[in-house]
Amino acid sequence: MKKIIILISLLCFWACQKQPNRLTHIEGKQVQINDSISKDETLEKYIKPYRKKIEEEMQGKLAYTPKAMFKSDYDLNTPIGNMMADAVMEMANPIFQSRTGNSIDVVLLNYGGIRSGINAGDISTKTAYNIMPFENKVAVAAFTSDELKSLVEFLAQQKTAHPFSGLQIVLDAEGSLKTFTINDEPIQKKIYYVATSDYLIEGGDNMKFFLTAESTEVLDYKLRDLFIDYFKKKDTIAPIQDKRFYQLNSN
Repeated sequence: MKKIIILISLLCFWACQKQPNRLTHIEGKQVQINDSISKDETLEKYIKPYRKKIEEEMQGKLAYTPKAMFKSDYDLNTPIGNMMADAVMEMANPIFQSRTGNSIDVVLLNYGGIRSGINAGDISTKTAYNIMPFENKVAVAAFTSDELKSLVEFLAQQKTAHPFSGLQIVLDAEGSLKTFTINDEPIQKKIYYVATSDYLIEGGDNMKFFLTAESTEVLDYKLRDLFIDYFKKKDTIAPIQDKRFYQLNSN
């Protein structure tokens, strides 16, 4: 009997030893990150040269603009929005052409995606990060003529200064859609290629019409990098408000 009891005890001990550790309790506390936390001088010394190099690269002059630009400057279309859409058309189109043999007809970005204005003076790499801090890439959707009409109707109803290029939209005196053209031509029964961001192409910002596109292709080209390349290419950036989206006078 004693042998049986000893054997059972040993088996119980062995079984307990085999049980994995289990988390039974978690405690946490909030640590305020503020000036009361002293710098780690060793770490500071290590990262200082890297910080200096990054700051120099971010502040380096790429181009110049004689006038400040903000997305709230005008209704329907703005210089900063026009610049951004035209930049995508100019920089992304050669890439899309080389890959597909097709050309971008229209560019559409979103008003909310413009995260900062551009002050008068030097334009730097930091400027590009300010206006486009996200990791969004250029994407291109293939639209039928009916799908493109849906895009135009959306813009006409919104009456928001979403940046676009390749289109002209005219509203009548009451604010309804009167006419529109694509690259100065009436719409035709064919496939049109619309460049945008990979965020909008998934239906972001209520642009659901992108979800019905015939096909889509995401270019390996971040919008932020595109703007940096565009600024490098230009000596002076001086876009204007134009007639790409306007309303007829009621008088």
